[in-house]
Amino acid sequence: MKPNSGTLVINIMNGGKAEAYEGVYQCTARNERGAAISNNIVIRPSRSPLWTKEKLEPNHVREGDSLVLHCRPPVGLPPPIIFWMDNAFQRLPQSERVSQGLNGDLYFSNVQPEDSREDYICYARFNHTQTIQQKQPISVKVFSTKPVTERQPVLLTPTGSTSTKVELRGNVLLLECIAAGLPTPVIRWIKEGGELPANRTFFENFKKTLKIIDVSEADSGNYKCIARNTLGSAHHVISVTVKAAPYWITAPRNLVLSPGEDGTLICRANGNPKPSISWLANGVPIAIAPEDPSRKVDGDTIIFSHVQERSSAVYQCNASNEYGYLLSNAFVNVLAEPPRILTPANKLYQVIADSPALLDCAYFGSPKPEIEWFKGVKGSILRGNEYVFHDNGTLEIPVAQKNSAGTYTCVARNELGKIQNEVQLEIKDPTMIIKQPEYKVIQRYGQVSFECIIKHDSTLLPTVTWLKDNDELPDDDRFLVGKDNLTIMNVTDKDDGTYTCIVNTTLDSVSASAVLTVVAAPPTPAIIYARPNPPFDLELTGQLERSIDLSWIPGDENNSPITNFVIEYEDALHEPGVWHYQTEVPGTQTTVQLKLSPYVNYSFRVIAVNKIGRSQPSEPSEQYLTKSASPDENPANVQGIGSEPDNLVITWEPLKGFQSNGPGLQYKVSWRQKDVDDEWTSVIVANVSKYIVSGTPTFVPYEIKVQALNDLGYAPEPSEVIGHSGEDLPMVAPGNVQVHVINSTLAKVHWDPVPLKTVRGHLQGYKVYYWKVQSLSRRSRRHVEKKILTFRGNKTFGMLPGLEPYSSYKLNVRVVNGKGEGPASPDKVFKTPEGVPSSPSFLKITNPTLDSLTLEWGSPTHPNGVLTSYTLKFQPINNTHELGPLVEIRIPANESSLILKNLNYSTRYKFYFNAQTSVGSGSQITEEAVTIMDEVQPLYPRIRNVTTAAAETYANISWEYEGPDHANFYVEYGVAGTMASRQVDIATQGWFIGLMCAVALLILILLIVCFIRRNKGGKYPVKEKEDAHADPEIQPMKEDDGTFGEYSDAEDHKPLKKGSRTPSDRTVKKEDSDDSLVDYGEGVNGQFNEDGSFIGQYSGKKEKEPAEGNESSEAPSPVNAMNSFV
Repeated sequence: MKPNSGTLVINIMNGGKAEAYEGVYQCTARNERGAAISNNIVIRPSRSPLWTKEKLEPNHVREGDSLVLHCRPPVGLPPPIIFWMDNAFQRLPQSERVSQGLNGDLYFSNVQPEDSREDYICYARFNHTQTIQQKQPISVKVFSTKPVTERQPVLLTPTGSTSTKVELRGNVLLLECIAAGLPTPVIRWIKEGGELPANRTFFENFKKTLKIIDVSEADSGNYKCIARNTLGSAHHVISVTVKAAPYWITAPRNLVLSPGEDGTLICRANGNPKPSISWLANGVPIAIAPEDPSRKVDGDTIIFSHVQERSSAVYQCNASNEYGYLLSNAFVNVLAEPPRILTPANKLYQVIADSPALLDCAYFGSPKPEIEWFKGVKGSILRGNEYVFHDNGTLEIPVAQKNSAGTYTCVARNELGKIQNEVQLEIKDPTMIIKQPEYKVIQRYGQVSFECIIKHDSTLLPTVTWLKDNDELPDDDRFLVGKDNLTIMNVTDKDDGTYTCIVNTTLDSVSASAVLTVVAAPPTPAIIYARPNPPFDLELTGQLERSIDLSWIPGDENNSPITNFVIEYEDALHEPGVWHYQTEVPGTQTTVQLKLSPYVNYSFRVIAVNKIGRSQPSEPSEQYLTKSASPDENPANVQGIGSEPDNLVITWEPLKGFQSNGPGLQYKVSWRQKDVDDEWTSVIVANVSKYIVSGTPTFVPYEIKVQALNDLGYAPEPSEVIGHSGEDLPMVAPGNVQVHVINSTLAKVHWDPVPLKTVRGHLQGYKVYYWKVQSLSRRSRRHVEKKILTFRGNKTFGMLPGLEPYSSYKLNVRVVNGKGEGPASPDKVFKTPEGVPSSPSFLKITNPTLDSLTLEWGSPTHPNGVLTSYTLKFQPINNTHELGPLVEIRIPANESSLILKNLNYSTRYKFYFNAQTSVGSGSQITEEAVTIMDEVQPLYPRIRNVTTAAAETYANISWEYEGPDHANFYVEYGVAGTMASRQVDIATQGWFIGLMCAVALLILILLIVCFIRRNKGGKYPVKEKEDAHADPEIQPMKEDDGTFGEYSDAEDHKPLKKGSRTPSDRTVKKEDSDDSLVDYGEGVNGQFNEDGSFIGQYSGKKEKEPAEGNESSEAPSPVNAMNSFV
């Protein structure tokens, strides 16, 4: 063994045989506290036996038949790598027709005459011993028969219709199907009852081999390979079972207890089959280990009760099944230690005002000490929402103010003692740029200056740095940096860009930027300027592994000097046709040495640049292929973020093709749990960008690194990054939820933060769910609409705005992490106090008389409390709109109308009306009304002298009106029906002409009778009814004789209510009259003459319209077709 080490060195370089050291080794480390043991380490010597001699007969095969050349390599340790070559050490070409199987045999789906040769040689390479064994050459002779018989597919391997395959979890599953047939069969793979796993499935050996990486139990199932050609198909089903060696779910962890405390060791593992758990104490099976009365074994858990110092020991958990085992050591250390504070005394912390301050108090002790913080020498213990106390003893002041400065004392105590430590906190003023640089436009060859005036804490020393386009200023004497400014002399076009002033102190940093635009000076006499011509005659010289010299001849400048040359390259091996930027050189240079990367097939081109622009690219140079090498760099942007509570998803940005530096690019992914003394776990994966670690504890930090490698070796050691395994939903709800109602629409909610251990993820904040249960004024529930407010970070209070007054609310609080929300706290009920009501829903003034008005109103839509009364204020308004004295009346809350008496006649009044609660008065509603001048009898409306004037697309209707003001007028109209064109034309029939003459005569008689009765005055029935009733009901014309009916008081005579009516200015109430001129006659052409007589034309036959839906198929009444104008 090495001195002062547990490393065992076996060296056989100076003699000895490796076989003498073959066996199983285990390391034991022991002291007075216990013994830890290592995993079993198996040492086996590598073997590369010789090929057994055998007599090989030539293979005579008919053209088109299948053939298998067996390799049968010697069994070595580790197994050899098989490949076929010829006598010239050239690999034999392989294709869909000829390929090598997983067992090393060479398969011919069908032989062709060109397959005849005598040097088919199988080689076995034993990498560990660096030896290659060669089988005797095999001869194949193909003879032809005409015609060649085509054959449908037959599987050469595997044989039969089904087979089985067992693979271990996490390994690579390889399934193979090779078929004979002519034409050559094509292989296709499917998984019965499922899909092949995406991103983990690969096809090799011309799709004859199915490769699935990182297999899991979910990959178990039946996989079918189908070989098909034009004559038919053959298939084989491989039943795959994925077993698993044990893997950790929860590995035992070190335990530190103080005398008398309790604790547990948990060892949980999974596998297929389920692993058995056994415990050892100090390397001895626990069943025969010395007894410990404080220890009790319960399956995968050891329970410790009331431990003593003699209970200290190292325990081993062994999880085993037939495919492997796991072994983990856990140290149970029983200590009785008084507190110790590890943070240096009087440590000084300096922070910028309004920034968080973190004061450390690193401690140790057993039992675990309790930490308390005090400010000042005799200050009280710090509590409250303005401080955050971390489990590691750190005190956080989220927003440090000037008054936060001072001495802070950390006290650590347990039952064995107490210790304290003081630290100092200083608060500094923030650094500010009070005069920032401004945007400038300057002519070429001019001078420009940018200002940057700062203000800073007097105890901090600032440094000012200027950048151009986020890079250092050019090394040029024209750039003058002063104390508060930057000046650029003799400005050129290259000075165009963004200039940034950065101010740094030891505690903070600020910056400000401005853009400089350079414009041309006034134009000179016209000279034709153009972009340069492309360079030509590119030549490569001085070829080395990592560099090459490129030279060229510039093209014509076209009156504008070439300022620089841009060199681009193409990688024909990885990205053919894509050109990348390589470098650029000054315009006076025509030769450059270029740095090269390994395993890239380079070609170059050159672009000339002047002030006008860029030239066309030159013709590409000849190609140059660099040699392979191990990678120079590792993947970037390595991250570890769990997607499930029990996994860790490690991702990275894969290297570009040219960054691989050689073939066979892979990645070595390594991880171990942070702050736990674990070894690195590593796995090598293909050229992918993700690897998932399963069976991790929930949300614990991991150290992660990803290293690139290829066939030539590893990249440099990568840097470590910190990731976290997957989050789970928070376990507990916030406690001690309290609500403080500030006013009728605003409340403040407080809660205690949940312990960070129960968050089980990145704490994102808290969500407050609150909803209105009922209004206390109406006592009526409504649909519950929950509202949500989110408070970011570790806040423990929040404001609830927009509440409704005099209402009952409920709320609960939940903690939120990246996975989602935790359980809700118990619902907290709170009530908002009364507020002022909204305005009354309406105010209507009716029944005006000489000295009174009637007021009616509706209660407020939102009373916001218990209404105590209404307040009515009113005042007269004269003709010049001047306001008179204001009168105020208080009205009980249960009233909804009021008659105001003793008012002045013929006077306009303005009314102001609002409601009150115990809190105060709500907003008011206003209205105006006028008392009447005279008491008169009601005047019923009358319409006279209706006249019409019709045009092609409209009609003018006028009439004379007698009656009260504010009347609503309705005009009803209809369209006269016409004969349907599809009916028989009966206008020429004799009987029809006679009938029409009779009808015309009858109408003429009716008109004469109406005219005579109208001239007789008061005997006209319609006029009698108008004089007697304000709202007459009309009896329609009798259908049997075509005459007008008399008015009747019978209940069964109802007015016609066909057609739509629309008021002219406001909605017509049901009490309004339905009287209409059209109601006095039948037919749409009816009208009155100026003297009031009816002059309508009666049509004795109406055309029937086709029935629609459930409507009657009878001829419609003329009134049914009425429309309304207002």
